[in-house]
This record gives sequence, structure tokens and C-alpha cells, in this order.
Amino acid sequence: MDKKSYIELAREKVEKKCFYLSHHAQIERGKEKIRVDDIVSAILNGRELEPYPDDPRGESCLIVGQGLDLRWIHILCGNFHGKDLLIITVYIPKSPKWEDPFTRRE
Repeated sequence: MDKKSYIELAREKVEKKCFYLSHHAQIERGKEKIRVDDIVSAILNGRELEPYPDDPRGESCLIVGQGLDLRWIHILCGNFHGKDLLIITVYIPKSPKWEDPFTRRE
């Protein structure tokens, strides 16, 4: 059996409602006015943008997708092999760090 991608693992957990937001993600979500439903939509309809398989804090992956309000959202996830997916942070990608939702500025 092939190893599942991070986005596949994330979708499975989100579909089962097996996920939680870190304290940091809750704060950032509030600042950016991102609803939990937008995060769910972005994961279910998004794609893997930057996988971090060797992160010393544990495997993680940056996912990009659109919320229900059609804004592009970046979601950093981890704990793919645990019971619940961890949403580490969420934010709206914008300048100066991001050229567009898919391209990091150099």
C-alpha cells in the first residue's frame, strides 16, 4: 500500500471531525477573522503547498485552500499519525511574505 500524502491524512481527520486548533491558531484565526468552517473547507478542497517531513518538532505540512468566503488560507498542520490532526497556525497569505497564495517571496 502506498504511503498517504499529508493532505490525504489531513482530509481524513477533518472529515471525521478529529482535529483541534492550537492556542496560537485560535489567536491568529481571530485576528484574520477566519472561521473554523473556512479552515475545514480549505483543507477539504486545498492542496499540499510545503511539506516539512523533517521538522524537528514533528512532521508538518503547509496547506493552501479557499475558505467558504473564497479567501485563500494557509494552514500549517501536524500530528498526522496521531488521533487528532493539529492545526498549528492559520493565516491569510499576503505581501511581503507571499507573492500570491502559492508563491513565497525570496
